Amino acid sequence: MVEPLAPRTHSLLSDHKVPLGIFIGGAWEETGREFSVVNPSTGSVIASVSDGDASDAVRALDAAVAAQDDWRAMAPRARANLFHAAHRLLESRADAFADIMTLESGKPRAESVGEFALSIGFFQWYAEQIAHIHGTYSSSSNGGFRVMTTKQPVGPALLITPWNFPMLMNARKGGAALAAGCTVVFKSASETPLTAALFVATLEEAGFPAGVVNLIHTSNSASISAPLLADPRLRKVSFTGSTGVGSTLLEQAARNIVNTSMELGGDGPFVVLDDADVDLAVREAVNCKFRNAGQACVAANRIILHRDIAEEFTEKFVAAAGKLEVGDGFDASVVVGPLINARQRDRTGHLVEDFQSAAGATLLLGGKAIDRDGFFFEPTVMSFPDKKHDFCNDEIFAPVAALYTVDSVAEALEFANDTHYGLAAYLFTRDISRAVALSERLDFGMVGVNRGIMAEPAAPFGGVKSSGLGREGGHEGLEDFLETKYIALTVDESSFE
Repeated sequence: MVEPLAPRTHSLLSDHKVPLGIFIGGAWEETGREFSVVNPSTGSVIASVSDGDASDAVRALDAAVAAQDDWRAMAPRARANLFHAAHRLLESRADAFADIMTLESGKPRAESVGEFALSIGFFQWYAEQIAHIHGTYSSSSNGGFRVMTTKQPVGPALLITPWNFPMLMNARKGGAALAAGCTVVFKSASETPLTAALFVATLEEAGFPAGVVNLIHTSNSASISAPLLADPRLRKVSFTGSTGVGSTLLEQAARNIVNTSMELGGDGPFVVLDDADVDLAVREAVNCKFRNAGQACVAANRIILHRDIAEEFTEKFVAAAGKLEVGDGFDASVVVGPLINARQRDRTGHLVEDFQSAAGATLLLGGKAIDRDGFFFEPTVMSFPDKKHDFCNDEIFAPVAALYTVDSVAEALEFANDTHYGLAAYLFTRDISRAVALSERLDFGMVGVNRGIMAEPAAPFGGVKSSGLGREGGHEGLEDFLETKYIALTVDESSFE
């Protein structure tokens, strides 16, 4: 008999202990295979984590299935108490999470601190909802029996999280699933497995029962998702990532009619009308475009400017973007960190070249990779002469801002909607009637009016069209992990006579 490998931990920065194995059925394990985690600010390896395969994934599902009935049956208050215990532990590890996110994703530490605060806000919000999952009771239309509904967990869930917001996605998906009574298998992003590991380790220490939470790292995501989606015991998959991968997962989920939530690509039109507060629009556009080096599905992808304010906005926006300091996220003055890897950095360079050669775009700022260790690219601003290309169906996912000019509100609306995406849109105007009317006509799941950041635990996050299915956050996010059961109860009206 082969002796199991002893679980490893790794000390990062301020002696933050992070498990490096996978987590199945309440135990950390080593697989005997590893892949490296790279710091995008330096290009250097910071850790090696266990590389899970299909057999590990199935064992994780075995554990989740075995724990499902007991987790579902646990009293709501007992489940909520576990959440609150985990929330307290998470709060105590704020520095550890911020440091680790900055190390493995490259984002500025101030952004990591903000992401952590938002993440535990989601987790706390779901903790407060557990005891408030209610059904209904009513009489049937014609009398004679009662209509009762109750909410039940969908069942074991696969949660596939991205690298760009490694803590937020784990807390938002995991919080909703676990609050609803679903056991889970987390599949971490290969670029940011350490944040996921520390999150799961915290839930373990808080007392979540064995098998309720499981974690798989892998260098080959398809080798994990395909066998799990082929297993009829899996009843839910929640995925955040590209539209292409999401489409593949939907095809695989269709075979067993698996309940799906998909948060996919975005095209973020950022519309600034002629009556907008230009200074406010500039500040929000800088945040919305360059946060996380532009690596966000809700980033401003096309900045659409009414001609009357286009010149003023462009001048102020270029000046503001030019002041953004780029560098290692542990430097307090840095606002823009690196791209996640060399491939993404090189892709961004080719994209800028294509925009100039194929679309006739004018380079107003930046435009090239920075010659230093790591995967840095200059904050870049480009002005496009017209809208006659497929740019609106390309998600930039980089610190590259694209500016367009339109002559009317109607033209702005038409161009904003001219995309197969439908995640987030932004609208700047001082006219409340315009704001309401245009928000209703924008074909997007979310619209930010006079603001570029919308994340909020009590609000539903998600898109339409090729941007996905379902919602995360708010009551809708919890509903995505619940099924409604209808019970018809015959009542003998004469029984009390």
